[in-house]
Amino acid sequence: MPTKSPLADPRPLLDALRAGTPVPGLPSDAVERARSFAAEPASAPPADVEALPEPLALALLEGSVLAGQPALAEALAASGNKGLAKAARKALYRLRSRGIDVAEAPRPSTSDASHPGVAAGPEPLPALLTSIDGTGERVLEIARPLRGGGVEATQFLSSDEQGVLRLQVTELSRGDYRRVVKQATRPGDDAAVELSHAEALERLGAAAGLNLRTHTPFPQGLDTVLRHLGVQARDVPLEIPPPEPEDERLAYEGHKLHEEPEMRGWLPPVAELERLARTVDELEASPLALTMAQRNEEIIQAAHTQAHAFFATPAMRRLYSGRLWEMALHFERIGKEQAARLARAEARRLAHGVTEPPSRYAERLFEKALLVTMAQRAAPEARDPAEVRARARAAEQQRAPSADTERRSPGGIILP
Repeated sequence: MPTKSPLADPRPLLDALRAGTPVPGLPSDAVERARSFAAEPASAPPADVEALPEPLALALLEGSVLAGQPALAEALAASGNKGLAKAARKALYRLRSRGIDVAEAPRPSTSDASHPGVAAGPEPLPALLTSIDGTGERVLEIARPLRGGGVEATQFLSSDEQGVLRLQVTELSRGDYRRVVKQATRPGDDAAVELSHAEALERLGAAAGLNLRTHTPFPQGLDTVLRHLGVQARDVPLEIPPPEPEDERLAYEGHKLHEEPEMRGWLPPVAELERLARTVDELEASPLALTMAQRNEEIIQAAHTQAHAFFATPAMRRLYSGRLWEMALHFERIGKEQAARLARAEARRLAHGVTEPPSRYAERLFEKALLVTMAQRAAPEARDPAEVRARARAAEQQRAPSADTERRSPGGIILP
């Protein structure tokens, strides 16, 4: 009885690839490419797997199933290779039977197949993005059409220091989602902006890449959502161009950024607030005979000195230049051209370490921090720095939060 060829069974072929044993009957260069993926097939780029001879692709697909990882099967289920696509759909069934969460396998539309120029499925829905706040956090919301006609809206709370912090998923009708978009983007201090679906996916991939770079664990469910959206985590450092000639003039107007409603609540980190408070205590306890005006000038000068020291460190310059660069883009999208110019100028100067003339944006940030010190003195019972910071931010914004004015996106995360 003839022996069954190992090429007919993905499992023995996978074992051969992993063991380094010869694999006759297949191109040697393709075998070597497949062998490089065999240790961890789930991490193999789907396009590279699809380009391999079918037996090798099926062996790697088998390896990803054995590892309990559905990403490769989900990608190959849409392959133009009918045999490979069919095997991938069977792989998804096997994974689902084991209780592993997988995306629905795409089913080709007969109407689309008969009209090659027609795009499959409805047009992608717009995404939402809030402005970035003073702590580097913002909310991104992405909608994914469901087979039954509804929409799966996923909100991602992300930080520019850690990546994606948490997410919430809600199902709603397409009409309800469009109403959410209209409400969230209406003019106002906390207006979000619309993004194309493609840009939203790029931003999500970059945020997840930051999780990997900073070793911040993915929040529960993020792996699954990334697969469903077809997003791969990518480490994409922000590149900010060098300063332009006009930036020196704009540096004198940098304080005006803090007058924008979107940036009124920006304050230095809590550690800097505490340090400034100690400095103020020391100055006020000084035995020097100074007038009230002289003492106030001394305190303000101390705040400016601390601001210059804070932004002298490359890490802080990099962090805040990124925030300002993102705010510039937000301002452009809501029609605030002058604020966008100021933010871009400050971002370029910070990113490249320009210190002359001194940044009025940085000085004003720490002048606002003095309000925190005053708020703490006015309410000494509030010992929690975060609580003091929140009170000061509310005072700076000159508006009290109200249940009637809170704006929530479908998943319940309050939009900043």
